[in-house]
Amino acid sequence: MQKDIQEITRAVEEKSRYVKNLTDEIGKIIVGQHYLIERLLIGILANGHILVEGVPGLAKTTAVKTLAQAINTGFQRIQFTPDLLPADLLGTQIYLPKSGDFTVKKGPIFSNIILADEINRAPAKVQSALLEAMQERQVTIGGETFKLEEPFLVMATQNPIEQEGTYPLPEAQVDRFMLKLRVTYPTKSEEKEIMQRIAHRTSIEITQIINPREIMESREVVDQIYIDDKLQDYIVDVVFATRDPKAYKIDVEGMIAYGASPRASIYLNQASKAYAFLQGRGYVTPQDIKSVGLDVLRHRVLLTYEAEAEELTSDDIVMKIFDNVEVP
Repeated sequence: MQKDIQEITRAVEEKSRYVKNLTDEIGKIIVGQHYLIERLLIGILANGHILVEGVPGLAKTTAVKTLAQAINTGFQRIQFTPDLLPADLLGTQIYLPKSGDFTVKKGPIFSNIILADEINRAPAKVQSALLEAMQERQVTIGGETFKLEEPFLVMATQNPIEQEGTYPLPEAQVDRFMLKLRVTYPTKSEEKEIMQRIAHRTSIEITQIINPREIMESREVVDQIYIDDKLQDYIVDVVFATRDPKAYKIDVEGMIAYGASPRASIYLNQASKAYAFLQGRGYVTPQDIKSVGLDVLRHRVLLTYEAEAEELTSDDIVMKIFDNVEVP
């Protein structure tokens, strides 16, 4: 087993050499936001989608666009609005009068990296169309099914302010996102650097660091990363503790309305492997699980009115579970 782990670690070291160059390249444009960039890479490597909550102006769009340029993939930003239709997203059939036939005009979803800006501003039909494409990795237009190209990553943003005229995502749909991130304001020094960069108005060229084929090869290595059976039990214990905290002697009685779904166990396993890959390791540690655990679980733990009345958040409950579930 030790030999196998060493071989996987060598493969990880070889395939993850581009990680620092990639983050440095993105850093030419983006000041700070290391957490956001790292989670974007986890999403791509673990084949999962990301929901981001943050106020406007935090470089969410710029970060995704720059990442797409650095890995030489297609990028589409879709502004979700109340009048958006599913056909505006997926595409539609167009009638050709000369031939009397229909031709398919593909929508912006046919790209590699999609930024669904302010997803909660579009009605349920459009949200469902996007989430189906995310889950099935395919789109059906007029009875014809089209596969979406890999890598395929959706980063959807939600604005925590100005909630008038929004259509909040149902919890069952939010569950399809691997990670939910909370992006915060930059530090004073970072904001000063942002201000100085914008003032100079110099255009910066982004160099392609890797290509989609290398991403797919990296995914194969991520799948091989070793995770001990005890750590798999630990993941399951953490997820079960969100459903039955009393069994784990965690004092959150009456605070959790619904615990995390089985997707939480699947995604926590995949995301912790991708995190280990970014650290250049061929095996998962308990700290890897804890590092990504909050992002995987925060949108899957639904609180009761009692918890909200005590001004507790799902982050508070998830952190309490991680503090109390025994680490192997």
